[in-house]
Amino acid sequence: MGGTKDGGRQQSPRWARWCAILGVVLMVASGGTLVLQQVLVKRYAGAVKTDDLFGDQAAAASTGKVETVTTKSLKGPLNVLLVGVDPRDASQEPRSDSIIIAHIPSGLDSAYLFSIPRDTVVDIPAFPKAGYYGGRGKINGAMANGSRRPGRTPSVAQGFELLSKTVSAYTGIKRFDAGAIIDFSGFKKIVDAMGGVTMTIDQRVRSEHLQPDGSPRHLPYPGAHYTGPQMVYEKGTHHLNGWQALDLVRQRYGLKNGDYDRQKHQQQFLKAMAAQALSADVVTNPIKLDQVLRAAGQSLTFNGRGNSVVDFAFALKGLRGDDITMVRLKGGGIGTGSNYRGERLEPISQDFFAAVQADTVATFLAAHPELINDES
Repeated sequence: MGGTKDGGRQQSPRWARWCAILGVVLMVASGGTLVLQQVLVKRYAGAVKTDDLFGDQAAAASTGKVETVTTKSLKGPLNVLLVGVDPRDASQEPRSDSIIIAHIPSGLDSAYLFSIPRDTVVDIPAFPKAGYYGGRGKINGAMANGSRRPGRTPSVAQGFELLSKTVSAYTGIKRFDAGAIIDFSGFKKIVDAMGGVTMTIDQRVRSEHLQPDGSPRHLPYPGAHYTGPQMVYEKGTHHLNGWQALDLVRQRYGLKNGDYDRQKHQQQFLKAMAAQALSADVVTNPIKLDQVLRAAGQSLTFNGRGNSVVDFAFALKGLRGDDITMVRLKGGGIGTGSNYRGERLEPISQDFFAAVQADTVATFLAAHPELINDES
């Protein structure tokens, strides 16, 4: 894979799209003519799906319709829960493939992203709505357990509600100010609408799922190993198109640190995607900007607990790629080999969660720089 070719892939980091979405809308709000702002914001807000992700009916306050660019004033600190979900048959219970939390301090001039490994073993609270009695298991199962509706198809929004309760109980973050579900299939459209994204890949990555031309590798039967040539993403800087980006961030097998490196790649791509969304190539091109906004809106289900996605966009209009700090929580496996039962985070993560609650993350990371996820 050459350095100038579209060679890299990434999964759909639940909030990679989110950061780009907010960044683009913010730029629309702060630049261009008022007419252009109104037209694009209306189109974007109208495309975003809203749902009751927290079980408090707050979604009703955000209708997806914006008549003017006048917005409510949001105050920090803010905590946003972003979840990436693989598109499945509607009859299947959804699982959260990626769980990312964005913490925005009270000044609203910076953001910290951290991931909860999907195999983290946690206590999942009882959820009568779904007939779930509670238990201990991998955190990515919370959405599936919460999505159940006897006699009806599973509800992704209802599953998000139980997942948010589970994440709150585990991290101590009492309340999320907003939540978003990102459909991985829409992620590719966003990247392609931007003309691709340039990212530096820190290690050689082989795709478990795709061949070099982007077609699927062969799976002889469920549970078997994939066969056929593999797409390879070489170490270095590459320009990725949509399918490559989605594929890249999905990979964890064969990485030096497994799922922890996958989280790192997702966060790195998030930052690169935000930078591309804010670039002159996108922001000053009305046609491309409109395409990005529409693709983003179509891939996103949002709940701002009484505030619209545009409210958040305007509140965070000062954020840029360099204002985003990626945090890498350390952990390890519970059991090995056939006895592997999941992941657990190291005790320092609970201290970090406490800093999030107290809005003292900058001070905490100054004392623990090893948690900063650099790009090397």
